[in-house]
Amino acid sequence: MAVRTDARDRMLRTAATLFRAQGYHATGLNQVLAESGAPKGSLYFHFPGGKEQLAAESIELAGAELCSAIRAALASTADPAGALEHVLALLGDHLVASGFRDGCPVATVALDAAAGSEPIRTACVGAYDSWQSLMADHLRAAGIPSADELATVLLAAIEGAVLLARTRHDLAPLHAVGTRLRILLDYGRSSK
Repeated sequence: MAVRTDARDRMLRTAATLFRAQGYHATGLNQVLAESGAPKGSLYFHFPGGKEQLAAESIELAGAELCSAIRAALASTADPAGALEHVLALLGDHLVASGFRDGCPVATVALDAAAGSEPIRTACVGAYDSWQSLMADHLRAAGIPSADELATVLLAAIEGAVLLARTRHDLAPLHAVGTRLRILLDYGRSSK
């Protein structure tokens, strides 16, 4: 088990922020150290696997934090369409607050490094699976059939909308996806 210290936590959180905004390859270890204020020698003490370990653990951290936020958004209403609106609002608010710098905490690294690193790929899969599982559970609780399959569609559409919104500096893709997914969710409820 890794030793937990303030320096380690600062490095993880800084790395998560930088990887989210810049991607894996554009983020250097010296930048993580400088922005976290951690001593240079502490990096390999806390992360003997180097940048790859730091990335995998930061994805796990950021993924778990977004999972908690999604859980709260879903818990706010039993209605799947209303819950979806809360999730999209959460993601849109974060995009706007970051000046469209920060999109999904996993996607940038997944596209940049997951194919070349099994630990990073595994961390990305874990984050996506946790979000998808929450959505599927919420859909099942609402009595919507094929909840697992529909949760995959929802996650894929939301991820695409976040990417487009971030790229365009415009929340319109989130709104458009929300409108179309609401129709899909309403159809799913009516076909029970």
